Amino acid sequence: MKFSNFLFPESRNPADDGRTIQETIEEARLSDSLGFDTIWLAEHHFDGICAYVDPVSFAAALARAIKRARIGFAVAQMSLHHPVRFAEQMALLDNLLHGRLIIGLGRGTAYNIYDYRGYDIDPDEAQERLEESEAILHATWTGERVEHKGRFWTLHIPMLRPRPFSAYPPILRAASGEDSMLGFARQGRPFMMNVQSLETTAKRIHAYRNALAESGYSEQHIAGCLEDTWVWRNVFVAETDAEAERIAVPAFDAMQQHRKAMRERVFAETGARLAHAAVAAPAHTQREHSLICGSPATVAEKLMPLKHLGVGGVILQFRLGPMPHQDAANSLRLFADAVRPMIGGR
Repeated sequence: MKFSNFLFPESRNPADDGRTIQETIEEARLSDSLGFDTIWLAEHHFDGICAYVDPVSFAAALARAIKRARIGFAVAQMSLHHPVRFAEQMALLDNLLHGRLIIGLGRGTAYNIYDYRGYDIDPDEAQERLEESEAILHATWTGERVEHKGRFWTLHIPMLRPRPFSAYPPILRAASGEDSMLGFARQGRPFMMNVQSLETTAKRIHAYRNALAESGYSEQHIAGCLEDTWVWRNVFVAETDAEAERIAVPAFDAMQQHRKAMRERVFAETGARLAHAAVAAPAHTQREHSLICGSPATVAEKLMPLKHLGVGGVILQFRLGPMPHQDAANSLRLFADAVRPMIGGR
């Protein structure tokens, strides 16, 4: 099982943005030196929950700062990107990283309407924009001359330059619901799962495996899809369970409160909210499902069921909300030195 670090740094004050961004570069360097497989980047706008905001620009900076880890997006909000510009940027990144790029795509945030409003995008168009954008990426990376006429874009491209370093940069899609996950299974594609309870994670992985088999894919192809599938958890490691809880639990709770605050402020000021954002708290906001913290032995024990499910990789967020950089760095080192050997991952 592969282990990775999800760089999702919170900055509550604009005056702290620069410092937080520099600390995040140092966290990436540390993750790389400790042998983490992938460094994942998020995309969120206007609220400080992701200090570097733009994963594409930040990935270019990290491409010069790290030596061996892959860089992945979890995820790029494709409804906010022009697909041709994005295709060029990904081809350049793929060259800078010598093929160590994972392009994670999603339609856009499922919770914050102000991301869409700030870019003058109708959230009801987000899924269709994503589907059309992905088709354009396929065409520009594999064809020399591209003519495209769709709902959102009409394109005439002689040839995309630079060409990607890889034969075709890997694209992963995020699946927040079971229906979309099963759709990827029928297409024979791996996917990224957001934070879910262990029970829901197990149920979905079993359903995904069965859907792949029922769609006629070979055992070898199914194994490859599972190897390239990722699930997300928040994690914190300390020498003892009590120390881990003392640091991680307040930081996790503060992180969830901060992520909700701007959404509620915008709703109070404008009455605007995504239709499904006011439903009962999803698993990723619930500590019992979303946060794994404790001593190395405790964290290894809680992660082991994911390995038994056959999940290929775990997207681990180490720095939680207002947690100081040094606490996250200490947790990273302890995970690499003590937790990873117990599980046998890489």
